[in-house]
Amino acid sequence: MSNNNENNQQLNIELNEEIAQGIYSNLAIITHSPAEFVVDFIRMMPGVPKAKVQSRIILTPQHAKRLMQALRENITKYESAHGPIKDAPGQDPMMSMGFGGPQGMA
Repeated sequence: MSNNNENNQQLNIELNEEIAQGIYSNLAIITHSPAEFVVDFIRMMPGVPKAKVQSRIILTPQHAKRLMQALRENITKYESAHGPIKDAPGQDPMMSMGFGGPQGMA
């Protein structure tokens, strides 16, 4: 039988000022191998031919799936409160975020 205290432990998370500022990204490229998912967050600016990766997150497949589920749940809550999120006209939403991007290799 599981100890109830184990299930109710609080996690102490530290957030320093620099990280709290956040990083703006308007493109994400997702690649994967059998062992991990790699999400590169990129900032593209109009008229600038070169985009730079702002942040890279590496996840296990299990954590990637949990992130997807958490995003789905939070988008549902957001749309319930604020209405549907609209895609930009003329863009394929899957390609604009790099979900159809290059194949990952490990």
